[in-house]
Amino acid sequence: MSIPPPRKSSISFRSKTWAMDVIRKNTPTREEMAQNRFLAPVAHRVLSPELWRFTRRSVPRGVALGLFAAFIFPLGQILISTFLALPARANVPLAALVTFVTNPLTLPFWMALAYKIGDFILHLGATAPVIVTAPADDGMWSVLTNIFDVGFAAIVGYLVLSLVTPVIGYVMSVWVWRAVVSRKRARRLKVMEARLDQRLGTQ
Repeated sequence: MSIPPPRKSSISFRSKTWAMDVIRKNTPTREEMAQNRFLAPVAHRVLSPELWRFTRRSVPRGVALGLFAAFIFPLGQILISTFLALPARANVPLAALVTFVTNPLTLPFWMALAYKIGDFILHLGATAPVIVTAPADDGMWSVLTNIFDVGFAAIVGYLVLSLVTPVIGYVMSVWVWRAVVSRKRARRLKVMEARLDQRLGTQ
């Protein structure tokens, strides 16, 4: 009785392309985006091969636009990032993937951070206490005022995040891209040197 060979995982962390496999698995395909009714008017541009290539220019742009779309509006982030990627010639799947930095699991963290940023900018710390600490005898008006202050501070914080995080993401993407390219070049040089040494040694 023959034993069937073990099944190979679709994503191998030892593979050089595992990061690409993760991106392809968690982002919409070209066909799915082309069938989206909101993208129908520009579907022919979404399917352009240049928008799906990973280059030194399209990758940082995709990361920056994805972060901008993730914080500027809570709904339709993938569609927003896709529309923005068209004129900017950014990487569409990467821009869509980066929008998932804001999701139901990370929402409490981003809301708290946005409030702290907005509170710092607007200097509301001394005049707008947190809702749970508002005195009960101040009435409904005080609660509504606190809700407005906290909400306004969070909105300001999200606006700041939508402007700051794309810059950080762009710079980090450029740095990572250069580091990856440098490592690949170093490996190629080592391989070429090893082959040259081997040929010289056999002569």
